[in-house]
Amino acid sequence: MTREREYYSVRTGKNQGEIKLDLPLLKRMFLNIYKIFTKQFYFQQAFGYDCTDAGFVPGIAGEDIEIFFLAKLRKPDLLPIETKLEHYNEDDLFDVIELLYDLVSKPIDGYEHKWNNCGWHYSTFDKKAGQSELLSEINPLLNNYLEGYELSPDGEILLKGSPGLRELLTAEIPVYDPKNVDEKVKYAVLKFRRHRASVEDKQEVVRILANVLEFLRPEIKNLPLRKDEGELFYIANEFGIRHHKPGQKTEYDQDVYLEWIFYSYLSTIHLLIRIIRTHQRT
Repeated sequence: MTREREYYSVRTGKNQGEIKLDLPLLKRMFLNIYKIFTKQFYFQQAFGYDCTDAGFVPGIAGEDIEIFFLAKLRKPDLLPIETKLEHYNEDDLFDVIELLYDLVSKPIDGYEHKWNNCGWHYSTFDKKAGQSELLSEINPLLNNYLEGYELSPDGEILLKGSPGLRELLTAEIPVYDPKNVDEKVKYAVLKFRRHRASVEDKQEVVRILANVLEFLRPEIKNLPLRKDEGELFYIANEFGIRHHKPGQKTEYDQDVYLEWIFYSYLSTIHLLIRIIRTHQRT
């Protein structure tokens, strides 16, 4: 599938080309993409096909596709998508998009069964190509939905992050200590970005980042900013994030503060590792 070209007002910068989508409009635009991919047989490997000679030929999902969806998503009444989509909530839609990403495959080789206009029956598919094309079609929609989301190459719908801070979420942390720093930071960022991350999830990732800072503390003592090292841990220790002790501040808007603390700690870790690496080379 080819991407549509940009037309005059977008191409000349007079129109930013962005439409802020609400859920009903997102569902309509998703349905259009789903129908195009279905018509071009990108889900034939998964859902099978009807043949005038052989009857229904099942695909990966088996003979009962509704049961397959129920088993995978633990939700009933999601199929057929064309008629059930109207009743989807946001979680339903995101679940279905992620599952379709797992199932999509680009048809490569097959034959046209012309008897009674039966249609194309494919036997060879390219999953990576199908997934890549679905990403390119779905992500422009998700990017413009509410605060902005994206479908990752791993098939997870993730929050893009606050404007101005999005680059921090995707920035590669300098290689430092795979077990104690690098992997923990990557896990924390992924969990923070996951759709519907709860307050408890955000508390966990902030604690993880605070622990990473604690691990870096011995190195921090050797840096020029040693006199300020205590400030790095003040938030974690005083706002009821890492420990439970009398006098901690717990009456605050956790969604707002946890997001602020998360970005503060993440940017601090990036900065400290770069400073440590520079200091080690001198």
